[in-house]
Amino acid sequence: MNSLRNRVQLIGNLGMNPQVKIMESGSKLVKFTLATNETYTNSSGEKVTETEWHQVVAWNKTADLIETYLQKGKEVALEGKLVTRSWEDEKGTKKYSTEVVCSEIVFLGSRD
Repeated sequence: MNSLRNRVQLIGNLGMNPQVKIMESGSKLVKFTLATNETYTNSSGEKVTETEWHQVVAWNKTADLIETYLQKGKEVALEGKLVTRSWEDEKGTKKYSTEVVCSEIVFLGSRD
């Protein structure tokens, strides 16, 4: 059961082109948003699709793959873990952000 702790698996479409950043240490970081859709029928019999947006980050070799092969709209399956970070903005207000740190990615859909 230990391998199930803090594990996230998502299938969705990139909502933006990956943003690449090279850190001072030389590590590569990419950030992008991922849209996942859930479809259900409501009490009126109407089909409803809800979209959830996820902030995703990836490092080094995974970041290289994402930078090279992915752009907005591409469908992917990914696995990673949730990480929450906090900081204070310029007004001193504490802010929080939860991201998926991607450790594995599979490209889905057609090849372009």
